[in-house]
Amino acid sequence: MFHRILDRLEEWLILSFMAAATLVTFVSVALRYLFGTGFTWSTELTIYLFIWMAKFGAAYGVRTGIHVGVDYVVNKLEGAGRRVMVTIGLGLGVLFTGVVAFLGGRWVVFIHGTGQVSPDLEWPMWIIYLAIPLGSGLMCYRFIQALVGFLRTGETVSAGPAHELREEIKP
Repeated sequence: MFHRILDRLEEWLILSFMAAATLVTFVSVALRYLFGTGFTWSTELTIYLFIWMAKFGAAYGVRTGIHVGVDYVVNKLEGAGRRVMVTIGLGLGVLFTGVVAFLGGRWVVFIHGTGQVSPDLEWPMWIIYLAIPLGSGLMCYRFIQALVGFLRTGETVSAGPAHELREEIKP
């Protein structure tokens, strides 16, 4: 139940960020060309929305197995060698994203203490930077899920167009 809610929340956030960025950009460009005016803050908001979308999109990529990976050597291995390499790779993913989430959290606390605000929107920058610990923390959780799933079943998550393309390319 928890995972299903988290999955839907993750998908809803990605979709919302992407839709909002597209809408803000479209309206701003339309206003600029039709009326010679626009929102001074649209570029800044679009950048922030894409950053948040990318952070949560990376976690989605880990969950669904569509994250870009260099797995030529791993795919050539069989048995225990493959199992060890996949386990190391997923473990390093957990470690890296966990460190980024932790350090990102420390950065958010630091930025909060400075009182910085964004130039055009004048939003507190710590809210913008929350994308780092939240997105990386979710990505770390997804790596842990993938690692536990692999250790239980011996199968990696493979879904979506990236997996299908890999299957078509195999000789």
